[in-house]
Amino acid sequence: MPERLDAFMARANAAYYATHDPFADFTTAPEISQMFGELIGAWAAVTWASMGAPAPLILVEAGPGRGTLMRDMLRATARVAPDFRAACHVHFIETSPRLRAVQAAAVPDAVWHECLDHLPAGPAILLANEFLDALPIRQFVRRHGGWMERFVAAGCFVEQPAVVAWQAPQGSIIELGEAAAAWVGGVAARLAAQGGAALILDYGTAEGSPGDSLQALRSGAPADPIAAPGTADLTAHVDFAAARRHAEAAGAAVWGPVRQGAFLTRLGLRHRAAALARANPGRAAEFADAAERLSAPSRMGALFKVLALSQPGLPMPPGFAA
Repeated sequence: MPERLDAFMARANAAYYATHDPFADFTTAPEISQMFGELIGAWAAVTWASMGAPAPLILVEAGPGRGTLMRDMLRATARVAPDFRAACHVHFIETSPRLRAVQAAAVPDAVWHECLDHLPAGPAILLANEFLDALPIRQFVRRHGGWMERFVAAGCFVEQPAVVAWQAPQGSIIELGEAAAAWVGGVAARLAAQGGAALILDYGTAEGSPGDSLQALRSGAPADPIAAPGTADLTAHVDFAAARRHAEAAGAAVWGPVRQGAFLTRLGLRHRAAALARANPGRAAEFADAAERLSAPSRMGALFKVLALSQPGLPMPPGFAA
């Protein structure tokens, strides 16, 4: 029986993350350089102060990978913002037992949860770096007879009639990231009711549906996304315009999306790279290259976007002022 694309993608990714090391296939920003986590840590500490410095603070990361981002954040803030570090109770949203074990080695005092709804109540700062792109999507194709939705059967795409009324040229493909939109809406509702802020970093578009962006990586190389489910990492570009709409509808204040390069530069990426180079002259080229990789438009700086959510009434968070 044909399986709708979002159900196929959810099943395939659950199997992949349960049995594979995703970092053999791709490298995320925290793994590129300690500077990424240090700057996000500074962002969180300043944002916490703008919240009135609540203690305890629930510090959450969704899809924390190897735990590198949180480890670097905690190390940096323990030195430059000790009151913030002391207030933090660290929580991870992670379903893979194998990844939980890796994360425990990096952040031993973390508490793990299956989903957003299982977090304890209270003011929170929540981080999601390259989390939304792995959530399942639906795809619709405009044919001469009307809109068709993509399903998967026997390793091939098949199409079934869809009841939608969008206007688009023949052959157009529209993606719906319903899971991502619902997750962002849930975060926004929590922040509006209990206080706090969230920072979402991912690759995607600011203008709407990205078209056909479904992709797969297997053994570090592009692969057929519907072949051999569970053996490749499946992702799709995040529709940041939809994420913003859902966050606002749920009652949160929203900033962005802005390009990751601009965001990190405003947080002091170049200054941090220079400081690390002065302290470690033999690694100066490494820090300069990492800063370029994280921020240059031709690398991660333009494709990756940053969106911030908060409880109403907080000032604009760092990194969003033009």
